[in-house]
Amino acid sequence: MTIFDRRLLRRRRDRAARRADTVPHLFAEASERLAERLEDMARGFPQALDLGCRHGALASVLRGRGGIDALVQCDLSPAMARRARATGWPALAADEEALPFADQAFDLVFSSLALHWVNDVPGALLQIRQCLRADGLFLGAVLGGGTLRELRAVLLDAEAAVEGGASPRVSPFIDIRDAGNLLQRAGFALPVADADTLTVMYPDALALMHDLRAMGESNNLHERRRTFTRRETLAHAAAIYGERYGLADGRVPATFEIVTLTAWAPHPDQQRPLAPGSARGRLADALGANEHPAGDKAAPKPRR
Repeated sequence: MTIFDRRLLRRRRDRAARRADTVPHLFAEASERLAERLEDMARGFPQALDLGCRHGALASVLRGRGGIDALVQCDLSPAMARRARATGWPALAADEEALPFADQAFDLVFSSLALHWVNDVPGALLQIRQCLRADGLFLGAVLGGGTLRELRAVLLDAEAAVEGGASPRVSPFIDIRDAGNLLQRAGFALPVADADTLTVMYPDALALMHDLRAMGESNNLHERRRTFTRRETLAHAAAIYGERYGLADGRVPATFEIVTLTAWAPHPDQQRPLAPGSARGRLADALGANEHPAGDKAAPKPRR
């Protein structure tokens, strides 16, 4: 199923590469959070891949973390890949939906805010797992379902009010409740998903929309509207945004939910859950509670 126009995404990412340094906050924050996860690891990852590197935001914040000897950067946009080479690590243009890497080529794969534009997320995760060595680590940051909730609501209301109908404008995002299942479907072991909310302040809603275009993150849906949005619609959306979400100083918030994914390529020595019935102690003893057989209810307390 084709949800996103990947050719359009590549063109917009190429255009965004010319001014990538002017809108670094979101990608820099997500990259820093992934790099911090490596500080909790007691081992090194000599060969690493940065999938969806953009202009090299992750490479710029690694600073020797994770025992990485070689980092390969890749991005859907050739222009972004050229920008990323300035970090000193090699970079190439590659599509997340058709990775050109050999099986078991890396000890660690990063993906920072790139998988939300992939049509087949389970397939992309499967390819990532295949290019990891046994006991290799996947660290990913994806945009969660709460992302841009304010903008989605006001665009829907404004277009319906001004033009009598609404068109698809904001891409669907991964729900944290589904993230662990997606990793398991791809064959990963020990999957963990957690979410944080990042709130970015803007002078107004139009500044937010301009920022999204500058990042190459505007509407890339395949079923998007093919004509320009009316100025009246955008102005009405900005007015609703300010009325509904604006602060006393006139600024407006934009919510970005960042879901961090941690998972490992399977290995025989990894921890596994105990088999049912193999416990040697009673939970009731550990909690200092009385145990009741299944189906039985505790006796009600006497009324005074």
